[in-house]
Amino acid sequence: MDLKGRSFLTLLDFSKEEIKYLLTLSETLKDQKRKGIAHRYLENKNVVLLFQKDSTRTRCAFEAGAYDLGMGVTYLGPSGSQMGKKESIKDTARVLGRMYEGIQFRGYKHDDVESLSEHAGVPVWNGLTDMYHPTQVLADFLTIQETFGYLEGINFTYVGDARNNMGNSLMVGAAKLGLNFTAVAPKALWPEGSLIEHCEAIASETGAKISFTEDKMEGTKGADVIYTDVWVSMGEAKEVWQQRLEQLNDYQVDRAMMENAGNTSIFMHCLPAFHGTDTEVGAQIAKEFAKKYPRVQNGEMEVTNDVIESNQSKVFEEAENRMHTIKAVMLATMHGPIN
Repeated sequence: MDLKGRSFLTLLDFSKEEIKYLLTLSETLKDQKRKGIAHRYLENKNVVLLFQKDSTRTRCAFEAGAYDLGMGVTYLGPSGSQMGKKESIKDTARVLGRMYEGIQFRGYKHDDVESLSEHAGVPVWNGLTDMYHPTQVLADFLTIQETFGYLEGINFTYVGDARNNMGNSLMVGAAKLGLNFTAVAPKALWPEGSLIEHCEAIASETGAKISFTEDKMEGTKGADVIYTDVWVSMGEAKEVWQQRLEQLNDYQVDRAMMENAGNTSIFMHCLPAFHGTDTEVGAQIAKEFAKKYPRVQNGEMEVTNDVIESNQSKVFEEAENRMHTIKAVMLATMHGPIN
């Protein structure tokens, strides 16, 4: 399976076999990491990490993964470059593509990462845009595979804002790999119709099922995986909280929802998660909205603390797997097959 020279912008660009290859390579690299086996396949190469949005897991996963592979890394944060301000995305791509062998972009517009890929001449990796978050989905599916031993036929339920980059990407990934995807959300927060139709067409070939419901108990009954995400994404205005609390207050993942799924189900979240008042945002939301929305009085929003801290929670295994899967993406697209 030769992916050398290709960008990684969305799982829509990759076949089922190619995605499974990346997961297998991730397992190999994870095993080597844990056994202390060096895998510096990309020595003397350099990558640049462009961040319009700050991050913990994405930045650390790319940096640690690049170092393990023997590469040098340059990090450019939200104020670290002139991209989009004094220099166009196209010009930035053409400059950086002559200095680096790979470019990671984490930002807002998906058009921007596509423009980087079009003009850079080197692989470009999507660390998150408003439409897709493909490196996260690889980590999610590796975690599910490690837990259950397989992916095809898994009943996967996403709860919350299903039209965001995670809802989109998980639906795409499930359709590609044969998981049964159910979105549990208000109808106003379902993905765009054109993307649903595209995923349904893919699912018809892989055996996956795509479904949507506003009924949280119907949608989570018998789920193998319950997945949720923050209700307000980074960069959205503070005023959005009021709207999302109104829309999603009843869709909080709690113990009753997990029991409805069953005792063998697992909980997943791409993090960061609001499940207490030990963050600035959690404390602020609890202070401002607890009277009207009692569910958030302890800073618990999309998930309750007892769920995320339970034995069913796989969020930290999932977070670690970001590094292994991102490492696999960089290696496959910069080096090609490993003998």
